Amino acid sequence: MRLSIVIPALDEARGIVATLTALQPLRSRGHEVIVVDGGSADATLDLARALADRVLTATGGRSGQMNAGARTAEGDTLLFLHADSALPVDADHAIMRACAKGHRWGRFDVTIDGRAAILPLVAFMMNLRSRLTGIATGDQGIFVDKSLFADVGGYPGIPLMEDVALSKVLKRRGGRPACLASRIVTSGRRWERHGPWRTIVNMWRLRLAYALGADPEQLARRYDG
Repeated sequence: MRLSIVIPALDEARGIVATLTALQPLRSRGHEVIVVDGGSADATLDLARALADRVLTATGGRSGQMNAGARTAEGDTLLFLHADSALPVDADHAIMRACAKGHRWGRFDVTIDGRAAILPLVAFMMNLRSRLTGIATGDQGIFVDKSLFADVGGYPGIPLMEDVALSKVLKRRGGRPACLASRIVTSGRRWERHGPWRTIVNMWRLRLAYALGADPEQLARRYDG
């Protein structure tokens, strides 16, 4: 099995080299890394070219970037990774084991890297909620059989909650996800920028509003604000 690791990026010059350097062992094992830039004003594109198999540009927000990367992917399984996250060293083997057991999609547990004391609890609750609901978030590194991803039409073209929307469709068409105990480490910058408690409350409000049918365009404006 060959992985295609798709990384949507936007103004990630400060961290993209570290993210891609950590993926070089996977490249040496035959997996491919695709960076899809969403219009960076910094050096993200130039820095990524030396460390990825393919570097693209795409419009349409993060959904558009990930779908563009998936269209060019040559691997059997797609793995969507945020630009501020690091995979576990055995990510490919963990995914292979899950696929061998019949899973067609899944995600990793997550650890949030940051100074706030509440972040380990936030990560614990994210992982628990995902196991109970079968819904994955982008922070958890969603992986999916390429043919299944194509069958469901890829990520929906919405500016927020695209991971939740995709998870719901994948669960209907491909069964419940493999919830891997291996951990992705993701940056806690989002929580630290606005304060962890404020961010937690805001995310729960947005999730509830989305579940009740709110327009993702409006939710995205509230998220960015």
